[in-house]
Amino acid sequence: AAILLKLGGYGLIRISSMLNPHPPNLMFPIMVLALWGILMTSSICLRQTDLKALIAYSSVSHMGLVTAAIIVQTPWSLTGAMTLMIAHGLTSSAMFALANTNYERTHTRTLLLVRGLQLAFPLMSTWWLLTNLTNMAMPPTINLLGELFIISTLFNWSTPTIIITGVGTLITATYSLYMFLMTQRGSISTQFRLLPPTHTREHLTLTLHLLPLGLLIMKPALISGLFT
Repeated sequence: AAILLKLGGYGLIRISSMLNPHPPNLMFPIMVLALWGILMTSSICLRQTDLKALIAYSSVSHMGLVTAAIIVQTPWSLTGAMTLMIAHGLTSSAMFALANTNYERTHTRTLLLVRGLQLAFPLMSTWWLLTNLTNMAMPPTINLLGELFIISTLFNWSTPTIIITGVGTLITATYSLYMFLMTQRGSISTQFRLLPPTHTREHLTLTLHLLPLGLLIMKPALISGLFT
């Protein structure tokens, strides 16, 4: 999610620039599939019971935005695509790391079985909250900057796209909160009363994911200046 999807995004940028100006009959169906994929994969996240599957479908939803932005081929869209790819690479990797810390202790990825972990791991619950807020592009994260660039570009390309991107953003916030509430809130199961504590290496891993996301918003030109 953090590396391979970004290699695909880089390939799309290189290939798409060769086809400029785009043949409309070639690019319009791809744009429709990208926008429709945002809604479909986000909706699938709302009914997932497997934690890692939910995070994986979330990645596909965000890459739909990136694909749509790359096809438009404007400086703003390429800047937004590059920004969101880097932001999503850090966010998605952090979410998979959090899911793995849960799995190492509970040996299950089913959301219905793993409830109330905030009582057992209050500091890890803080990491869950920050990562989910980043995933839904809450300010002042770099994810918000990338999504604003992309949504503005798509709106300028075609006005009705604001409906699809707006609904997609709403569903993203919904399943991010759903994931946090299902894993952290509620009463913990009796079979998970005695869980091994979290380790310093796990907190260091999450710090190295979220700290760059917080610092990049102070100078976003480091990752978006290629196309501005």
